[in-house]
Order: sequence, then C-alpha cells, then structure tokens
Amino acid sequence: MDRRSFNLALAGSLAAALTTTALPAGAQDKETVKCYGVALAGQNDCKAGAGTTCAGTASLDYQGNAWKAVPAGTCETMELPGNRKGSTEPLTRDLPA
Repeated sequence: MDRRSFNLALAGSLAAALTTTALPAGAQDKETVKCYGVALAGQNDCKAGAGTTCAGTASLDYQGNAWKAVPAGTCETMELPGNRKGSTEPLTRDLPA
C-alpha cells in the first residue's frame, strides 16, 4: 500500500470513529434531529451550507445554514440570543457574506 492510500484509509477510519462519538453521552440512545441556526461558530456538525465544508467550519454564531444534532422535540424550543429560533430546515438568516 502506498503512502497516499494509507493516509486515505487512515483518514476514513478516523472519520468513521468520530461520527460514532460526535453526540454527547446519552444522546446516542435518543432520536436526534438536525437543528439549523443553533450552532456557535466552529461548532456545527458536519457539512452545513454554502461557506462550510465539514464539522466545525461555520463562521458565524447561529449561522442559519449550519446545524447541530439535538434531541428530537427540542430544536424549535431552544432559547437563543436575539429572539432567534432553531429550525429543522436550513434558515436564510445569519449567513456569511
């Protein structure tokens, strides 16, 4: 196996390991949903929308097209600064320029 193939295999196995541990302890037992507009800058889960490529790439707090996995039923009821609300669909507010 050449070095490039080894690096790709290693990166793939690391990514798989991280996705199984990405949720807080106990959250893996419960159903979760993608909640848009609630992640802080750099703390979104996986690819969001334009301006992001993977986990941790949201550039704004509460970016409307960035999501976090949250327990089902809690997304729209989260209290966020500036009277913002979470959504199970991407939002058009707070997007990077």
